[in-house]
Amino acid sequence: VQLQASGGGLVQAGDSLRLSCAASGGTFSRYAVGWFRQASGKEREFVAAISFNSGSTYYADSVKGRFSISRDNAKNTVYLQMNSLKPEDTAVHYCAADGPLPYYSGSYYSTEEGKYEYWGQGTQVTVSS
Repeated sequence: VQLQASGGGLVQAGDSLRLSCAASGGTFSRYAVGWFRQASGKEREFVAAISFNSGSTYYADSVKGRFSISRDNAKNTVYLQMNSLKPEDTAVHYCAADGPLPYYSGSYYSTEEGKYEYWGQGTQVTVSS
């Protein structure tokens, strides 16, 4: 499966952005998806994840209550709604997919980047103070 992340940009603190991760070339509805980010000079870190049936989501403590992950399997797209953005959210944001998963793993997700086989190219989010 190929992933294309989009929706990044330059915004002010307190603004919102919605990132999209569009998939092609596979049965996306059987993939768990995660968002990760990497700030300049820092290691890549987990942001949020969603299971393929949307029944399970998980967030890093740093974004909990501000970010929301969702998916539309009919459109082969996962979204990351980012509200109340802070300067520390500035990073390249990547989406990643793990699968295809068996039908009984509908609630599975991972926070570990090593579990994700497929990665998008990243989209830059810059939040000014």
